[in-house]
Amino acid sequence: MNTTAPQSIPDHERLRRWRLVLGSAAEPALGGLTGGDDAAIDKALGAVYDSSGGGRSDGDRSGSLAGSAPRVARWLGDIRTYFPSTVVEVMQRDAVERLNLTQLLLEPELMEAVEPDVHLVGTLLSLNRVIPETTKSTARMVVRKVVKQIEERIASRTAAAVSGALNRAARTSRPQPRDIDFDRTIRKNLANYLPEQRTIIAEHLVGYGRRAQAVHRDVILAIDQSGSMASSVVYSSVFGAVLASMRSLRTSLVVFDTEVVDLTDKLADPVDVLFGTQLGGGTYINRAIAYCQSLITRPADSLFFLISDLYEGGVRDEMLRRINAMKESGVQVVVLLALSDDGAPSYDRENAAALAALGVPAFACTPDRFPDLLAEALNRADLRRWGTDQQ
Repeated sequence: MNTTAPQSIPDHERLRRWRLVLGSAAEPALGGLTGGDDAAIDKALGAVYDSSGGGRSDGDRSGSLAGSAPRVARWLGDIRTYFPSTVVEVMQRDAVERLNLTQLLLEPELMEAVEPDVHLVGTLLSLNRVIPETTKSTARMVVRKVVKQIEERIASRTAAAVSGALNRAARTSRPQPRDIDFDRTIRKNLANYLPEQRTIIAEHLVGYGRRAQAVHRDVILAIDQSGSMASSVVYSSVFGAVLASMRSLRTSLVVFDTEVVDLTDKLADPVDVLFGTQLGGGTYINRAIAYCQSLITRPADSLFFLISDLYEGGVRDEMLRRINAMKESGVQVVVLLALSDDGAPSYDRENAAALAALGVPAFACTPDRFPDLLAEALNRADLRRWGTDQQ
């Protein structure tokens, strides 16, 4: 714990910040704004958070984003000038939600001005069917930019984790230096310990073998595309594309709400996968699991990820029976309540507990931890303990 006292903030700066947070209604108590940019910052905040924008009822700000597209474009420019990108993303999201600002996402010139992030992509996907043709190419550019950022973040680690997990099954007595299993080598050569040198002579090497480039495991991702799972849909789609690029895996990707859509043929481009989804609507998990069962031809070599908050709108008991049957047949089954950075997810605790009773792990995972989870799953580790360790 850091016991250092926080740096003192001058009283006038503290009053200024509270004045910007509370709006002009607080001026009698806190005083007015005097800084050169304060008026513009106050106006940008007021456009979203004043009473006319669905905010506090006690404020007297009169600004909003209603009206022309140029006004929205100016506001986007202002917030990018005065706030860091993380704050800009929050304000954009609030503007869409509080002001019903669909025009922000329906006009190309406005789309070019927004700060791309995972939540914006989720909102775009929810509006997928109503975005006009003139804007779709710009929307795809925004989605592609976010997808590229995610790929740069996770692709190399995912490939390394998968390759390592699959290669460790084979052993060789003539390993390359990079393939030496040091733990097993030391154990095998304990008889060659030299006390005076405090070292072991490694007479016999043990290493990891390299498997031939063939399909060793089948991975199926079943993704709940209800509105609450937006971030998970984005990350899961990118992971699916990364896994599909690896010849040692056969990867299938299925999205579902009340219907089931197999997007495996689009995995070459995660942007195509994302635009093949339709966020929102109900959730029939049982129907999705039934379809995924039909894809499994090698149960002992199959890994099934169900990515869902488990709010089932279909037949709950049948869903649990199908998952248990899949597990009993030899399939490695993992339920992710969320695959995102959004913090603790909301999920159906009764269904999660029922899965735990069946021996099926159910927990949330961040994108940065998913490569490690995937490697553990490929090695058939006890993921129930792994999930507990992440909490």
